[in-house]
Amino acid sequence: MSGRIRKRRDAIRHELTGFPNAASREATSAAEINASVDAFLQEDTDLLVIVGGDGTVQAVLNHLFTTRPMANWPVLTVVPGGTTNMTALDMGIHGKPEHVLRKLSKCLQGRTLPVLLQRHVLCIEQAGAANVYGMFFGIGLIARAVIFSQGRIKQLGVTGEVYSAIIMLGYLAGALMGRRQGAWAPVQMSVIEQGIELHHGSYAFLFASTLDRLLFGMRPYWGREREPLHVTFVRQQRKRPLRSLLQLLSGRGSVLEERDGYYSSNTRTLELLVDDEYIVDGESYRATSHGGPLRLSAVGPINFLVADSGNADS
Repeated sequence: MSGRIRKRRDAIRHELTGFPNAASREATSAAEINASVDAFLQEDTDLLVIVGGDGTVQAVLNHLFTTRPMANWPVLTVVPGGTTNMTALDMGIHGKPEHVLRKLSKCLQGRTLPVLLQRHVLCIEQAGAANVYGMFFGIGLIARAVIFSQGRIKQLGVTGEVYSAIIMLGYLAGALMGRRQGAWAPVQMSVIEQGIELHHGSYAFLFASTLDRLLFGMRPYWGREREPLHVTFVRQQRKRPLRSLLQLLSGRGSVLEERDGYYSSNTRTLELLVDDEYIVDGESYRATSHGGPLRLSAVGPINFLVADSGNADS
């Protein structure tokens, strides 16, 4: 049911028939994804190919972390078939799903050389709730935009970065026009690092990711620490909102200053004391401060195979 797969099922199935010594399964729910992963693990699969979007990758990661030590995982590879495909794009994997599968088939038959990339994974922990694993965490304006769009924009059949651009531009326009209620309401929270509350107040948004690049190849963080978890947040009260936002999105955030409402760092763990909705790779959850802070940490790294070495940074 991933966004780009619905229109390409036959082409994808055709490409899968050309894979040597391979088995495939189709899933339309989280339960079916879990059952499929279990079946492959029981067969000692050495390469697990995930054809889907960020939500599908997240579902597979969640199940793997829950059921098996990382040392016993197969190598993973991602074929971008979703509405959003940040994880695949960060690793230089792009193109129509059937074309990516064709490259992968040639690679597995020894006609091209693979590259193994390592990526850390976010682990989100909350007392009284199961751990959530993924690559991108967002709260505030980002989470509200994604949750709203899932019921509206998807009905238009728009996918890929065009889908994300429509959401982002619409919400940024509303924020710059001064909207502060409903979907544009700020999030109230405290940001804690190493047990110390470093920041507290009203925020437009905060995001954290283990990916080097986000949508459109953006790198909207500028921390210098050599840690795998990239964190950026913007306060609700900030100076020069339009100009600064353009600098952040264009990768020139290093000129922004914390005193003006902009902050970015690299870390290994982060805690948020917050009561609000958040998203992980497009899937929505709710944080509550009743049981303590929401804890974000980087785990891994894990191995991903990229079929075409010319498409990736090793």
